[in-house]
Amino acid sequence: MAVELDRVTIFRDDGRCPDLPIVERGGSARAVIWPGIGAALRSMHRISLEPHGRTVELEHPSEAVYYMIEGTGAAADVSGGVRHDLVKGSMAHIDPGTRYVFEAGADGAEIIGGPCPADPRLYTHLESG
Repeated sequence: MAVELDRVTIFRDDGRCPDLPIVERGGSARAVIWPGIGAALRSMHRISLEPHGRTVELEHPSEAVYYMIEGTGAAADVSGGVRHDLVKGSMAHIDPGTRYVFEAGADGAEIIGGPCPADPRLYTHLESG
């Protein structure tokens, strides 16, 4: 999962990253950068959506930023009732407190990003005890 190079660490989504229960249908999500690895100020989640897949409704106390690696889809602003189309290379910025959903198009979607700083509520299922 991680390769350390002096003071730089490279993280890979290699299957050892923990799953996140944020996909409603058709896909998966994993935490690549998150507090469980010591990241205090940033999170990066890999969201893989099958054709017409979608996330659950998300909302964070801080802003979030995502990048569309592959595919097409939309970021639906549930709070404002607006839908923003996304294509490969698109970035989506989510304001704090905004309820939103990602929806994949006919060819699916690969998305990376997350709230900054991390939203601890996303990882409660990983806490031991």
